[in-house]
Amino acid sequence: MIYIITCILAGVFFCWSLVFFKSYQLNQYKIKNFMRDIILFQFSFGDKNKIVWTKRFLRFSILYFILTFGIFFLINFLVKNIALLILNYAVVFLLAPLLITVVHLLILPIESLIKKIYILKAKRKLRKKKVLKIGITGSFGKTSTKNILTHILEKDFKVCVTPLNYNTEMGITKTILNVLDDHDIFIAEMGARHRYDIKKVADIVEPDIAIITTIGKAHLETFCSLSNIEKTKYELCESLKSDGKAIFNGDSKSTLKLFQKFSGNKFLVNDKKGFVYSENIICTEKGTLFDLIVDKKRLKAFTPLLGKCNIDNITTAVAVAKILNISENDILDAIKTLQPTPHRLEIISNNPIIIDDSYNSNEIGFMEALDVLSKFDKKKIVVTPGIVELGEEQSQTNFKIGCKIADVADFIVIMNNVNKNDIYSGAISHNFNKKNIFFANSRKQQQEILKLLVNEVSVVLFENDLPDNYS
Repeated sequence: MIYIITCILAGVFFCWSLVFFKSYQLNQYKIKNFMRDIILFQFSFGDKNKIVWTKRFLRFSILYFILTFGIFFLINFLVKNIALLILNYAVVFLLAPLLITVVHLLILPIESLIKKIYILKAKRKLRKKKVLKIGITGSFGKTSTKNILTHILEKDFKVCVTPLNYNTEMGITKTILNVLDDHDIFIAEMGARHRYDIKKVADIVEPDIAIITTIGKAHLETFCSLSNIEKTKYELCESLKSDGKAIFNGDSKSTLKLFQKFSGNKFLVNDKKGFVYSENIICTEKGTLFDLIVDKKRLKAFTPLLGKCNIDNITTAVAVAKILNISENDILDAIKTLQPTPHRLEIISNNPIIIDDSYNSNEIGFMEALDVLSKFDKKKIVVTPGIVELGEEQSQTNFKIGCKIADVADFIVIMNNVNKNDIYSGAISHNFNKKNIFFANSRKQQQEILKLLVNEVSVVLFENDLPDNYS
């Protein structure tokens, strides 16, 4: 009987713990961040994110269940008084976050060992392959540049690319082990939130070509300064061999600084002194016309993609294509047939027009999206929670965003509470009509507001979508 009661209690406790599990996973298994959210009562109750039952999380869950089963068994075995039993059960339920921390510490050595084994296997496999390796990093534009470059190259080469936002050590490792085969080129997107994150992934890939996209103030909460971001991105350049090549986006001051610092074989793009750049950019509802200057030769180009940021991403990819001897006609043809990266200035509806730019917004991208919105001669609606992970600059940045929205849009729907006061204050400071500002704490509320605002002559911009551990 004691085993049945214990199993039931452990099962109920496990279900109770799922909300904490979700927060733990959304914080990328960083126990300090998880405990910070618990102390601040920032629980992840929303329905945007679900727990992903990876092998790592399954191992964690099994150990967690075993530990809690043992705790309840001891309580049931040792305590006979009903009142004391209930009290002990209540204490255990309240201590769920602490138990998660204990299991995290217990399983950490095992996870570290498993990680090292997988990385070693990936490095061995990659070294055996005769494949050109391209690494892409930067604060903004990594995924779009990766997708654009893949599209341009895949007519002439068999390309293996890290999918979606698989830009961490394990994401890149899984791609090498599970996807890489008889490919000619391997393109790896490399993300970072802390110093030396790029060095870790670059040590796995050992790239032949490095691409540094726009560098700016992203993840300042963990990097603490723009200088640290620059140093971290430069780790990709430092990983190149003596014959390696590096491409730098000169439209970014920080990236230009790294270009000037790098003494190896390098190419500058998006700068009039550079190898590839663009001029005469004309943005329309159907796409973008522009002059593409490649090694001083002017080409007329069109792409269905929207926004100057995408033109910058295209020119960066074109530089690599030219280095790999792709013909200009093939490059222009590929540019014509580019499709937006999902959730990045992607038009997902035409009546009304809905622009989905909800993935991982930043100040530069946000301002660019608003510039794109301004091209439409329709009723303009912006739906956004603002931007996070900017440390001490978060309030000021979201205030500026509110000012810019007021200059462009007719209505604002502010999601979540984390930035609402700053966006609201910024909009009001530019004489935006208070009656045209709406607040929504859920998608249901958002949909109800949009039903009142949207008609066939509307254009709606969805900018950023915070995970459930923000409220």
